[in-house]
Amino acid sequence: MPSSVRKLLRLVFVIALFAVFWLALLPAPDVARLVSWQDKIEHAVLFAALALLAFAGWPQRPLAIALGLLAYGAAMEIAQSRTAHRFGDPLDWLADAVGLLVLLPLALKRRDARASGRR
Repeated sequence: MPSSVRKLLRLVFVIALFAVFWLALLPAPDVARLVSWQDKIEHAVLFAALALLAFAGWPQRPLAIALGLLAYGAAMEIAQSRTAHRFGDPLDWLADAVGLLVLLPLALKRRDARASGRR
């Protein structure tokens, strides 16, 4: 991947981190719920998308990305618990982790394949 594309993906990832954190602290919008655990699906999909961006931007660092995003998710839940209109939910963090960790084995395999191809 050209370095200019990788730099753009990194920038989009950082902007997404700030945007998601900011949106997470706003009052929760009323949305139609199709299933009772829809919120958990949304968390998993969001963190899978963040992971995809990060893995594309830093393909050699999947473990560091995973740990960083897990810490980010925990920080988001703590910050939400400090607002009057949101609440932190450990199950939301668990859903974040599921979305992220589903992709981690693929990112590790890709990293290892790239590393062995360079030797």
